[in-house]
Amino acid sequence: MAAKVNNSIRFSSLFTSKDVICQTTETDRNQLLKQMLTQLALVRGIGDVEEAYQALLERENEIPTVVGPGIAMPHVRLSAINQITVGIATSQKGIKYAPQIEKPVKLIIMTLVPKVAPGAYLQAMSSLAKICQDPKTADIVAELDTAKKVWDFFDQSGMTLKEHLRASDIMSPVTIKLQEHDTLERAIDLFVHHQVRDVPVVDKDGNLMGVVTTHELLKICLPDYILWVEDLTPIINFEPFAEILRKESKTWLAEIMTMDYATVAEDAPAAQVAKEFAKQRVDHAYVLRGKTLTGVVSLAMFLNKILRE
Repeated sequence: MAAKVNNSIRFSSLFTSKDVICQTTETDRNQLLKQMLTQLALVRGIGDVEEAYQALLERENEIPTVVGPGIAMPHVRLSAINQITVGIATSQKGIKYAPQIEKPVKLIIMTLVPKVAPGAYLQAMSSLAKICQDPKTADIVAELDTAKKVWDFFDQSGMTLKEHLRASDIMSPVTIKLQEHDTLERAIDLFVHHQVRDVPVVDKDGNLMGVVTTHELLKICLPDYILWVEDLTPIINFEPFAEILRKESKTWLAEIMTMDYATVAEDAPAAQVAKEFAKQRVDHAYVLRGKTLTGVVSLAMFLNKILRE
């Protein structure tokens, strides 16, 4: 039974020292993953090991889940289990985890989650965020010489799984944005270069001011009457677009940006993101810390993380 602390589940309650392979001499990633699954099957019962192994390999080969310096967190959804199951393996020398990843992996945290538990893996990952970001963690745990000491490390760290996912657990960083003093010319360049439909506008402090969208761009390019007449003669050669080109370097974003977009607080339940998608019929929501833009969640990303990861 998973131990609860302040309505949260301790991460250390998801496994015991029997689920730890300490200082393995195995150097082949795939063999070690299979060994970990086999050990979990013997101790916990996880259903068909070969089926789980193939599903795990398919996921890791597509996108290796190296989540921190020297730390991998492979995971798979299984129908045969009804609660999160964790296995740990450590290696002093480190294992070549994937061709594109240079640093050897010394700590593998395998997470098996029930197929019908949306977001369970992300909850586990969120609880480990602090140690995964620490560049010393993998080396420290790899030097522990008994399975009990490895379990103690996680137990003493006091890591817990929150009762629910937050927006910050599923967001991605905003890599494309505009400054409030930018012009329409800059916005068009970003639309074309990055093939995006909208770009957030922030002030010097990173606060979200509005959003510039391709739909708004078309609205200012096309006269209103065009939307309900059949005769397109007045714009057959894109004359309104030519006018925009003449003005693009002098048109400030404040003149064209929209305030019609979805936002959620970073500590809001992830379910709130789903509500905004459905309520506002948008395909992404911006995540805020106060007024500061901290991330974005797209509908496609949301569905993948909740229903597939």
